[in-house]
Amino acid sequence: MSKVLHIHPQNPQARLIEQAAAVVRDGGVIAYPTDSCYALGCAIDNKTGMETIRRLRRLDDNYHLTLVCRDLSEIALYAKVGNSAYRLLKSLTPGPYAFLLKATHEVPRRIQHAKRKTIGLRIPAHPIVQQLIEALGQPLMSSTLQLPGDDMPLNDIYDIEERLGGQIDLMIDGGPCGGEPTTVIDLESDTPVLVRQGLGPVPPGMLE
Repeated sequence: MSKVLHIHPQNPQARLIEQAAAVVRDGGVIAYPTDSCYALGCAIDNKTGMETIRRLRRLDDNYHLTLVCRDLSEIALYAKVGNSAYRLLKSLTPGPYAFLLKATHEVPRRIQHAKRKTIGLRIPAHPIVQQLIEALGQPLMSSTLQLPGDDMPLNDIYDIEERLGGQIDLMIDGGPCGGEPTTVIDLESDTPVLVRQGLGPVPPGMLE
């Protein structure tokens, strides 16, 4: 069975965060809480881990995996961000949003959208994932923990353990999350486009 770490959602224990980071560094795939719902994650250079996430979720190459970043300074390393897009990012992060942006030339092709050469980026407002990324020193490659046939993401550690026990390396129990996927906004062009309305509210007129 997969290992389970019970980490306090507001005051994460540093030694447990380091244990989780070690699993990711060693090539593991983890389930972890965010400010919207639980997610699957692995290191950005973990090709096998990415394949595991795609297999568990039955995703093809045209589905965006998401780079979960610590702050806006990291986003600039992986995505081309214009002034208007930056202002929108700054107003909505950290929070339950994911953004689609043109990838920079430094981003490996395997983590870009196969056709559009875009990348999904996210800065969650959750102490566990924020401290995990800090400990790792790099973003997490991630995807919402919504399994094939389910209408909503998994949000209970016991359900996650029952469904995925033995198929991933670590599950972080941080208690229940928001229970809904992120709001997804496409910033590929000058005009932002709402791709999916999720947990994150979009103020009227913001995307005009």
